Amino acid sequence: MVESATPRRSLQLALNELAARAFRDVTGRGATRIRAVIGQDVVTLLLEDTLTKGEQSLARLGRHAEVQTIRRAFQEEMQDRLSRGVEELTGRRVVAFLSANSVDPDYAAEVFV
Repeated sequence: MVESATPRRSLQLALNELAARAFRDVTGRGATRIRAVIGQDVVTLLLEDTLTKGEQSLARLGRHAEVQTIRRAFQEEMQDRLSRGVEELTGRRVVAFLSANSVDPDYAAEVFV
């Protein structure tokens, strides 16, 4: 017998899909791995392998500052969409959005308080 997903697991999957869609729509590709971590007052989306081919080329040249600038622009574009999606999925208001990227290794964290 196959058991249905728990409500928490269903929420994690929905949050993962929200992030995947947003990154795909804005950057042209999604992360290869996304993990939603849900705490009492925080939702964290940890994304792995998010850089576009162009950003990867810049990173190989050591131009991490330029990649970070591009990423900040992408995050500004996604902030409202992601925050609204988290609010809809969790039924809670997002009061703060924090976003950070690491170029090497290629990770991103989107945090919703």
